[in-house]
Amino acid sequence: MSAHLKIDFVSDVACPWCAVGLGALEQALQELQPEITAEIHFQPFELNPNMAPGGEDLVEHLGKKYGSTAEQQSQMYQNIKARGAEVGFAFHPTGRGRIFNTFDAHRLLHWAEVTAGADAQHRLKKALLNAYQGRGEVIDSHEVLLGVVQAEHLDVAAARAVLASDTYAQEVRAKENFYTSAGIHSVPAVIINDRHLISGGQPAQVFAQALREIAAEASET
Repeated sequence: MSAHLKIDFVSDVACPWCAVGLGALEQALQELQPEITAEIHFQPFELNPNMAPGGEDLVEHLGKKYGSTAEQQSQMYQNIKARGAEVGFAFHPTGRGRIFNTFDAHRLLHWAEVTAGADAQHRLKKALLNAYQGRGEVIDSHEVLLGVVQAEHLDVAAARAVLASDTYAQEVRAKENFYTSAGIHSVPAVIINDRHLISGGQPAQVFAQALREIAAEASET
């Protein structure tokens, strides 16, 4: 008997572990087909909601935020790149350089889902992660964002209109507040069927085991 799960993937394109977690979740779902299927909804979370336009040097930012040295950050990045390779995500060879505000990216992700559906949102999410985490592009730049939209064959004119206004700002803020009020303070946070939380960029086998258990529980109710 097959089970269909609702998955809310709370994350930020500025978060490298979100790229790792998404890749591992996708691997797990591929392994579990056709017994378990899922529709993923990408929910907004901002690591740096107060970041000014143009961003900040990443080494300086992480040093101030976590007290880490450049050497410690480099070692962590090697670990993240290795985890990314395991799930098929290629991080930038030397890092992203700068950290940016991602609110406009979240507005476009909301726009993609409400106008083109969950699959389009999923494609856009992966493309935004590749643009920033993979290629080190300036992810608060409207031209960069529109280039990603165009590459995914979504409506560039409509996306430009969203970015030129405050469209979906209220909706994205409301979603961010909902998840932080519910206790989500780090990402990725993967919420299954509005009840079960899997935190962090877990390996694919951890996701697969959790999804099996949740699906089995759901089939018994």
